[in-house]
Amino acid sequence: MNDTRKLIVTSALPYANGALHLGHLVEYLQTDFWVRYQKMTGRNCVYVCADDTHGTPIMLRARRDGITPEELIAKSYEARVREFGAFEVEFDRYGSTNYDENRVLSEDIYVKLRDKGFISKRSVDQLYCEHDNLFLPGRFVKGTCPKCGAADQYGDGCEVCGATYNANELVNPYCSVCGAKPVMRASEQLFFELEPFRDWLREWIPAHTDAATAEKLLEWFNEPLRGWNISRDAPYFGFKIPGYDDKYFYVWLDAPIGYMAVLTRWCTEHGEHFEDWWQNPESEICHFIGKDITRFHCLFWPSLLHNAGYRTPDKVFVHGFLTVNGEKMSKSKGTFISADTYLKHLPAQALRFYYACKLNGSVDDMDLNLTDFVSRVNSDLIGKITNLASRGAQMINRSCGGTLGRMDDGSRALLAACRARIPEVLEAYERRDFCRAMVIVREMADEANRLFDAKEPWKLVKVDTEATRAVLTGTLNLFRVMAILLKPVLPVYAGKVEKLFGEAPYTFADAQKDIEGCPIGAYEHLAARIDAKAVEAMVSDSREDLRSTAKATVDSAKAKQEKKGAKKSAMPAVFPEPASETIDIETLSKVDLRVAQVVSAEAVEGSDKLLRLMLDVGEDKPRQVFAGIRKAYAPEELIGQQIVMVANLAPRKMRFGVSEGMILASTGADGTFRVMQPMTPTTPGARLH
Repeated sequence: MNDTRKLIVTSALPYANGALHLGHLVEYLQTDFWVRYQKMTGRNCVYVCADDTHGTPIMLRARRDGITPEELIAKSYEARVREFGAFEVEFDRYGSTNYDENRVLSEDIYVKLRDKGFISKRSVDQLYCEHDNLFLPGRFVKGTCPKCGAADQYGDGCEVCGATYNANELVNPYCSVCGAKPVMRASEQLFFELEPFRDWLREWIPAHTDAATAEKLLEWFNEPLRGWNISRDAPYFGFKIPGYDDKYFYVWLDAPIGYMAVLTRWCTEHGEHFEDWWQNPESEICHFIGKDITRFHCLFWPSLLHNAGYRTPDKVFVHGFLTVNGEKMSKSKGTFISADTYLKHLPAQALRFYYACKLNGSVDDMDLNLTDFVSRVNSDLIGKITNLASRGAQMINRSCGGTLGRMDDGSRALLAACRARIPEVLEAYERRDFCRAMVIVREMADEANRLFDAKEPWKLVKVDTEATRAVLTGTLNLFRVMAILLKPVLPVYAGKVEKLFGEAPYTFADAQKDIEGCPIGAYEHLAARIDAKAVEAMVSDSREDLRSTAKATVDSAKAKQEKKGAKKSAMPAVFPEPASETIDIETLSKVDLRVAQVVSAEAVEGSDKLLRLMLDVGEDKPRQVFAGIRKAYAPEELIGQQIVMVANLAPRKMRFGVSEGMILASTGADGTFRVMQPMTPTTPGARLH
C-alpha cells in the first residue's frame, strides 16, 4: 500500500429541507468508515460535505415558516451537525452550498461552458401560478394522471400507474402550494448539452465506476443524450446566472460544486491551496453516492468539470438503498426511522457496527432486519468481542493488582495468527467490504474466547496468580488488536480502549505492538446490550411521528383555509374547476353509492399517496380499495369509520393490486382530501339515494 496517497472524499449533500433518517446514514456511515481507515494508514485524506441549501422547496418552506431562507438553512445546519456528531461521523469540513466560494466556482464553470458554446437557449412552456407568481416545478403541481385518471398526482409522474410525463400534460392541474389553477407560460431556459460528449463519456464511465453501474449508465446511450436545463426563473433561492437578473442556477448545478467550495474553505482554513488538491493529478477524488443519483454524478457532473478545465472524479462509489425487515421503509409500519428517533432509544455505535456487518461495497440494497440487529450486536459485539475486555480487565484489576505480566505461549501463538490476518482486514476496508472485515474480527474473537475458556482463569486464580496474569495479559492483547481493527467503525469505543491501556490514538501499525508488564487502567463500560423492547419502542415512536405529522398536515390545512376565509381572499374555497358535462337522471341512477365501514387501513409500500382500505359493504367479505388520501389521513384514523363508496365500479388492476371500488372525497383549495361520511352511523352496505 502507498501510504502517501492524497484523497478528497465526499458524500452526497443532504438537502436542508428535511431530517436525516436511517436510509441516509447508509451513505454517511460507510464513507466515515472508509475515511477513518485511510487516515489510520497514515494517508492524507480530507472528507468534505455540506448542506444542499438552494431551490424552490427551501424558498417555500421559509415563506411558510415566516423566516428568510438564510434563517431556515442556518437552523438546518445546526441540526445536521448535531445529528452527524451523535452518530460519530467526522467531517474535516462540513459546510453549505450557500457559501460565496460556491457562487464564484459556479459562475466560473458556467462562463467557461458558455464561452465554449456548450450552453444553448430554448423556449420552454411551463405551468405558472399567478397567485404565487411562481413557475411550478414538477413536485409543486398536482392533477389527474393523463394515463390512468388517478387524482392528486405530481407533475412528474403517477404513483398509481407508474407513468411519467411533463407537468403540462396533467388533467385539471393545480398548484400544490395554494390550490390555484396554473396557466401555461413560455420561458427561455438555458441548457447544458450532453450529446457532444457522448464518446468521451463512453470511455470515462467504465473507468470510474463499478461494472454494474457502468452497464446501467450506458443504457442511456441507446438514444441521443438530452440536454439538461440548468436554469430556473425568479422567484428562486439560489445564485443568479451571470448576465441575467431573473434567472438562477438550478440547485442541481451548484450542489455538487459545493464539494469544491467546501474544500476551498478547508484549504483556506488550513493554509493549503485548492489547486494542490483538486487539480493535483496525484490526488484522488472519490464520491460516495446512492444509486438514485448516478445519472447526474456520472454523466452531467464529469462533463461539466472536464469541459470547464477541472479534474473529474477518480472513483464514484455507488451503494444501494436501505430496506427494513426485507421491505421498503414504511411510515405506517414504523420502519421509516429518523436519526433523532433512533437516538432516543438506541446507541449510535450499535447501528455503526450493524451497518458495517452488512455493507459489502456493492450496489445491492442493504437490509436492516431489526431482529437480526438485536442478535448481531448482542452476540458479536457484546458477547464475543467486548466480553474479552470486560472479563480480562476486571479480573486483572481485581485479582492481579492491575498490572499486566508476560503472555503465555498459547496466547502468543494465537496473537501471531491474528496479526497474520490483519492484511486481509485492511484489504477488505480498502474494497469497502466492511462485512468481510467484521467477519474476520469476529473469527478472531471466537478463537480468543475458546482459549480463555480452555484456560479457566476464574479457577486458575485460586492457585496461581502469575499464571492467571499471563492468561489475562494474552486475552487483553488479543482484544486490543481487535479494537484497533474496529476503530474505523467504532471510534468512540476504540478511544475508551486507548484510555484503558494508557496509549495515544491508535493507527493500524499499533496492532503489531505487545503490551506487557505495565499497569492497566480501570475498566470503563464499552458497549451495552440491545433490549428488544427498546427497538419496539423506537418503531412505535416512528408510528407516532407519522400520526403527529398527519394531524399537523390536517390542522395546517384547516388553519390555512380559515385564514383565507377571514381575509376574504380572492381565491375560492374550491378549485376553479367548471362542472362536468351534463348527464340525465338515467345515467346518474347507474351509479351505486353505498355506505362502507373501514375494516382495516394501511399505507401502500412504494407510494406516498395511497392507502389500502378493506371496506365492509355488507357482502361476504370486505372489498379492497386503493385511495389517494394518505397525505390527509393516518391509517389508524380511518379504521372503524363509515365512508361512502361507488360500489358498482368495474375492478381496476393497479400495480399494487386490484381496486374494487372508489371512495368519495372532496378536495379543498389547499389540495387536502376529505372523505365523505354519513351524518349518522348506519348499516354497512346501505345504499344512498
